[in-house]
Amino acid sequence: MTETKKIRILCVDDHPLVRDGIAFALQLQKDMELVGEATTGEEAVQEFKKLLPDITLMDLQMPGMNGITAIEAIRAHSPKAKIVVLTTYSGDVQASRAFRAGASGYLLKSMLRTELIGTIRDVHMGRKRIPPEIAASLAEHLSVDDLSQREIEVLRSVSSGNSNKIVADDLSITEDTVKGHMRNIMTKLGANDRTHAVLIAIKRGFLEG
Repeated sequence: MTETKKIRILCVDDHPLVRDGIAFALQLQKDMELVGEATTGEEAVQEFKKLLPDITLMDLQMPGMNGITAIEAIRAHSPKAKIVVLTTYSGDVQASRAFRAGASGYLLKSMLRTELIGTIRDVHMGRKRIPPEIAASLAEHLSVDDLSQREIEVLRSVSSGNSNKIVADDLSITEDTVKGHMRNIMTKLGANDRTHAVLIAIKRGFLEG
């Protein structure tokens, strides 16, 4: 009897405990094998080119090159690459960016124990896999305008407790421009005030908490 070809998996995460947990889970599956590991986005791209795995499990938050940039680089090299995002963030913004970059699956780390193996099999078979709460959040914000890069910079400065004057000085713009950006931000996010805007931006993934 011929042995079934195993799904070859590359795991990218900067936390050893996460990699160890995934390695252990994959050991128990007869149709899967872990062929490589990486701890940074740069390493991920190098290992992908070397190993050409069937599935890449990609953390989003890593030192240096982040997961989104690594996904873009891998897909530029191999447009059919199948990549499953691993993240602690349930915000729709990160998910949206990941899928735009070319991810096929999205998995919260809190779901690894129950969803990892099924997600790998689904994505390997050509399906997309999105947790229901992420899908709902993506659908809810589908028609909402994204924040511009400048608006995110303004909000990041505001989140540090800075006044409009300090924000303006930091970004070399006028206070009136800062006020205009904040009005736009609050409208786009449906926020009541500055603090509310920061909280929504963190929840949705525009800012890191």
